[in-house]
Amino acid sequence: MEFISKELLSYCEAHTTHEDAVLKELNRETYAKVLSPRMLSGHLQGQFLELISAMIQPEKILEIGTFTGYSAICLARGLKPNGKLITIDVNDELKTIVEQYLAKANVLHSCEILTGDAEKIIPTLNEKFDLVFIDANKEAYSRYYDLIIDKINIGGYILADNVLWSGNVIKQEKDWDRETKYLVEFNEKVNSDNRTSKVLLPIRDGIYLIKKIRE
Repeated sequence: MEFISKELLSYCEAHTTHEDAVLKELNRETYAKVLSPRMLSGHLQGQFLELISAMIQPEKILEIGTFTGYSAICLARGLKPNGKLITIDVNDELKTIVEQYLAKANVLHSCEILTGDAEKIIPTLNEKFDLVFIDANKEAYSRYYDLIIDKINIGGYILADNVLWSGNVIKQEKDWDRETKYLVEFNEKVNSDNRTSKVLLPIRDGIYLIKKIRE
């Protein structure tokens, strides 16, 4: 994820709306207590997610990959009044910390936290979404996409995280790891889908911003 120097990243963060106390505390606790803390969205990406959600003002959000809840907080803050965010994660051990910090951020009442395999849960959701955030098992990105595309309203958006995979997506195929292979396939699937308009952004580890424009 080192696409720019630490100094330039610090400059960007210094010129971005500061993390509030709840997000700072969640950031610290995640790094202190949870394995693989770099999975946390963090300040720069979190503020991007919050602004995108606020611009869209979604009524329904689906998040695939909760981790400790940082991105869920940011996304939920953009919901319309009485809107709803459904977040799915396979790791039930983190549910307590997620609930704790969603409550501290005063968004728990707007969120439904589901635990289990997203590929099995998504088909059971009888919802249409205005915004979907994908940040879970990289090998399943293409399958998540196929499961959600018909559940997104026309004019709705998908945000897919980690689509540059530390720059590995531009390496020669012989140098790909498994995750790179599946992410390259996902990026090509999205790029060739004429139901959508899209832009791949080099924010953090790459975010694919995708708008559904037709069925």
